Amino acid sequence: MTEVSATTEVRSEPESLTPLGHDEYVALLAEVVAESMPRLFAVVQEVGDREDGWVAAWGLAFEDRAEVLPYRGGVRMSLPSAEKALRYFGRGGDVRASLRWIGS
Repeated sequence: MTEVSATTEVRSEPESLTPLGHDEYVALLAEVVAESMPRLFAVVQEVGDREDGWVAAWGLAFEDRAEVLPYRGGVRMSLPSAEKALRYFGRGGDVRASLRWIGS
């Protein structure tokens, strides 16, 4: 019996399975990869009303967390969600932070 767990790893009992052909196996792995792929995002800081803007950080959003790397160096953060990164990059005043999702 084949089971796909929450961590998207494939577990099987080899003695009870018919071996997959190469193409079927490759297709199954492609599904597992697609289902577990993180979403890429940028944290953008902006000044004023379309006066200036820049990338402050890049991140990967997983189902249960987000990993954030400041663009110009600094401490990598592991946060509960991508949206939580905004509190670290919004400076107040005229500088505000927002998320830009890549590829969606």
